[in-house]
Amino acid sequence: MRKLTALLLALLFAAGAQAAEVGGVKLDDKVSLGGQDLVLNGAGIRTRAIFKVYVGSLYVPAKAGTAAAVFSKGPRRVQLNMLRDVGADTMIEALTDGVNQSNPAADVAAVKAQQAELATILKGIGQLKEGNVLTFDFVDGATRVGLNGAAKGTIAGEAFNKALTNAWIGDKPVQDDLKKAMLGG
Repeated sequence: MRKLTALLLALLFAAGAQAAEVGGVKLDDKVSLGGQDLVLNGAGIRTRAIFKVYVGSLYVPAKAGTAAAVFSKGPRRVQLNMLRDVGADTMIEALTDGVNQSNPAADVAAVKAQQAELATILKGIGQLKEGNVLTFDFVDGATRVGLNGAAKGTIAGEAFNKALTNAWIGDKPVQDDLKKAMLGG
């Protein structure tokens, strides 16, 4: 009986240590950013029409159930694991629409120059391929854009990062069920 109990406990512990899986994508339970460990807060699938576009995930220092709680904490990551090929112009348009939809007009106007910087970075990346991992890391007051672990550019300013992150978890997100999933719901 003790052996069976020990085996069951070991299996439960191993299952808890496994990375999360969403839409066939295995996500790390933790990542390190700016010298700090971040935990997977939540993840979901972004869809457009009938197409699955990416798995969006949010990493924060400690679990957070609201956007306000996310923004009150130190470094954070929004990670997009691509489920299909997406052209740079399409991604730029989608992110611009997300920022515009999820933020007050004055906040959008205040980060217009940073949105242009993001567009330049994404054009430099080119087409995102299925399996690519695009990251938006907020650390040291700037958003670091990465592709498959390689740095692609940095955009200064907390206001920009908040406006961008609002596209997924703000009051008017691009997709309500994705927001809920990213906030651990």
